Amino acid sequence: MKIGILKESAGENRVAMLPDSVQALVNLKVTVFVEKGAGDSASTPDHLYEEAGAKITSRAEVIKESELISMVNGPEAAELKKLGKGKVVVAGINPLSNHDLVKAYADEGLTLFSLDVIPRTTRAQAMDVLSSQATVAGYKAVLDSANRLSGFLPMFMSAAGTIKPSKVLVLGAGVAGLQAIATARKLGAVVHAFDVRSAVKEEVQSLGAKFIEVEGAKDDAAAGGYAVEQTEEFKERQKKMVQDFCMKSDIVICTAQIPGRKAPLLVTKESVEGMAPGSVIIDLAASTGGNCELTKDGEVIKEHDVTIVGESNYPSGMAKDSSQMFGKNVLNFLKLIIGEEGALNLNWEDELVSGTAVTHENEIRNERVKEFMNKK
Repeated sequence: MKIGILKESAGENRVAMLPDSVQALVNLKVTVFVEKGAGDSASTPDHLYEEAGAKITSRAEVIKESELISMVNGPEAAELKKLGKGKVVVAGINPLSNHDLVKAYADEGLTLFSLDVIPRTTRAQAMDVLSSQATVAGYKAVLDSANRLSGFLPMFMSAAGTIKPSKVLVLGAGVAGLQAIATARKLGAVVHAFDVRSAVKEEVQSLGAKFIEVEGAKDDAAAGGYAVEQTEEFKERQKKMVQDFCMKSDIVICTAQIPGRKAPLLVTKESVEGMAPGSVIIDLAASTGGNCELTKDGEVIKEHDVTIVGESNYPSGMAKDSSQMFGKNVLNFLKLIIGEEGALNLNWEDELVSGTAVTHENEIRNERVKEFMNKK
């Protein structure tokens, strides 16, 4: 089989695979083509790919020669026609929201495996790009907030007096939230965390944070560990409690998201107005509307002397290690569809293969994606 790695669009610094993952593919008797300069923004020059056994060539040549294309975000709609019917794409295109793009893949007869909808099972953990990239986001969010805060995170005691530790509030205790908690605690902050899923309470506490619990949250076992929509009554209780904690916090890290839905509003304008001057809000849910009412996606603004950072792609800012993790996820998935002598082998009996496939043979075949599209 011939696999191609393309350079991402402007603004994305990651690359789908680094040389060590390419080397592993070559060892599986796969021919790998890499677009010239694909790894430049991830501090990985072409010669390292060549040393790993890849062939460096133009974008057009990679597309022409490859049976399977791998990218972080996938080719844009305008480029899909160039791929040719029957080609396979392995990427992460957020198909639960990007419905028009999903239709375009189906219309062009492409087989799309979107790793951000891979079934969340124990076996799939090594292929879960959402988790690996959320780890980066949670870590980087705390460092960014610490850099923007006009004070220390840990407690300091000196002859000049005692500096109290900063108070950090983490909204959402998924992978990003848990990493944010761990990083903030390592830096010495006092951390509180909120999540509608009571099941994460022990994880939050094990990292040294205090869990904010609002009674009456609805859990849905069928949601696969993701958050679900809550009742209006619960949202009102939640709003009041979160607002109280926001006003007492120096840093608020927003990570709460619902797949395929607008991010829940947790930090209101009134909450921001009540925060101390110089406080910082980092909103990782900015691209889906934000958890903060005042967030602007891709912008850093100041409201009432509170810095609000709308940033949904911190992994791009840590491109080398993010790409390393993403590439391992891709490699582990590709091993499921690479047969003997390096040939493509789509085993539809494998739940991870069938569950990650979004389109195939001009059809949208992922039931979860179809459900979200029908609700639109």
